Amino acid sequence: MQMQLGQFLLRRLHEVGIEHLFGVPGDFNLSFLEQTVPPSPIRFINNCNELNAAYAADGYARSKGIGAFVTTWGVGDLSALNGLAGAYAENIPVVHISGLPPLHAVNDRALLHHTLVDGDYDNIGRCVAEFTVAQTRLTPANAVMEIDRLLQCCWLERRPVHLQLPSDITHLMIEVPTQPLCLIEPTSDPRQLNRVISHLQAQWRPENSPVFLLDNDAVRFGVVDFIRTIAEKLAIRYAVLPSAKGIMDEDSALYLGVYAGQASLPAVSHAIHHSECVIGVGLRLTDCNTGLFSQLIDNSRLIALRRFDVAINGAQYPGVMLQELCRQLAEQLRDREARPLPPRSSLPLSTQPHTTFSQAYFWQALQAFIRPQDSIFAEAGTAHSGASSLQLPTGARYHSQIIWGSIGFTLPALLGSLIARPEQRHLLFIGDGSLQLTVQELSTLLQQRLTPIIFLINNRGYTIERLILGENSVYNDVNEWDYAKLPNVLDKGNHALSFVVDDIPSLHQALHAAEHPNRDKAIFIEVRFSPLDAPPQLKHFAKRFADYDYGNCGPRNLNH
Repeated sequence: MQMQLGQFLLRRLHEVGIEHLFGVPGDFNLSFLEQTVPPSPIRFINNCNELNAAYAADGYARSKGIGAFVTTWGVGDLSALNGLAGAYAENIPVVHISGLPPLHAVNDRALLHHTLVDGDYDNIGRCVAEFTVAQTRLTPANAVMEIDRLLQCCWLERRPVHLQLPSDITHLMIEVPTQPLCLIEPTSDPRQLNRVISHLQAQWRPENSPVFLLDNDAVRFGVVDFIRTIAEKLAIRYAVLPSAKGIMDEDSALYLGVYAGQASLPAVSHAIHHSECVIGVGLRLTDCNTGLFSQLIDNSRLIALRRFDVAINGAQYPGVMLQELCRQLAEQLRDREARPLPPRSSLPLSTQPHTTFSQAYFWQALQAFIRPQDSIFAEAGTAHSGASSLQLPTGARYHSQIIWGSIGFTLPALLGSLIARPEQRHLLFIGDGSLQLTVQELSTLLQQRLTPIIFLINNRGYTIERLILGENSVYNDVNEWDYAKLPNVLDKGNHALSFVVDDIPSLHQALHAAEHPNRDKAIFIEVRFSPLDAPPQLKHFAKRFADYDYGNCGPRNLNH
């Protein structure tokens, strides 16, 4: 059958689960955007800038499984590059579509705007290639093959891809297949798979005190339910790395908590450090995940289940696919009678009631506020440090960009997730410094009539940086805005309720309004704290990072 090239691209995007496309219009992508108007199967969401569009596609992919955004050549691509890099670092499948100048201009090396005026139309692709797993420039001859290849790579690797679409070919008719794109997980070598299964069954015996330790690849590669089945059948406890907060049921008696090396709670570190069989799923032992490399997990006790291979006590087993391995292990145990569950472990909850308004009181109050099925976004720094200490009810999801750590990420990512799952209640915790980077996207949230609950943590600057170095230095200050007025400035439709919280009564008044069962407006809550009021775990991490980053320079001496 024949179809316009751009329509075929939209069809393929829709077949892999994408229903919304984020981006910013530009003269080289307008012909493609014309193809997104109804009755297109994909709706275009106009963002305030290209960086926010990339963040929104990332947030959409976290909730939907895969996301996409479109920019115009050169200026748009490079503006979005930080968002692509974050998706790459965090293993998020995102399709980046760049509106390229017309093919005749590319072939003639025309000196166009949005270029470096040197006739080079490969330089942008070289930049983006550093942060994507596959790249292509579409032509009428290669479009079918290349579109399918890039989408399959994006899905296989759970990382971004970059697709350049020349402006003059979007409406050309091409021959396309009738069958839908099929995303099939790769299969394992059967003998290698059986070897690994046998080794696992031999090593996760109760006398070895086995424990699961999970990272975010467990979600990205769809094995959380399989791991849960295995853990419940064999009564194996589990912990998660900080980057995987919330991916497993925290109400379960099997849940240990968050493991961050020697920065973990004692019960969590004891279980990991004294296990003779740590079963790691997709582990990436980064500085933020390990309390600055303080993990005590040696290879002689580690079974590392990775996306396409397995390592057992240091021995490598390539060709074993994570999803297939976990599925087979779960299926073998499905009819087995479950072992008795161990006693409930202590969890990272405060037992001391706080009676004065502070960060400690705020997060204690939020523990009772969150609900099952909530989708929670927490910005790097103070917000993540406080929110990650909450025990999540069953079904709640937690999102943070802990590895890449680009401040301002969560507000546009919240937009993407809300577009993907509007039926879920969404909560955002973001600091004032981070909000000032991407605040424009609050406009899009309100334009789309979305109703998140946004907690703006106003501590008058960069608290985590103050705790590392420069407690009273002006470079850690940000200009103080009248934050509660922002919804009315960025949207004229009165689609938000704003609150200013600086004491206990005003906090509970705002939370009560946010809980209203018939609420049809977004909630924007500015919560004011003193600059050095921070969750205890943030102070602990800041000290470790100060020592790591500056060593013998003595940051604490520099503070004075």
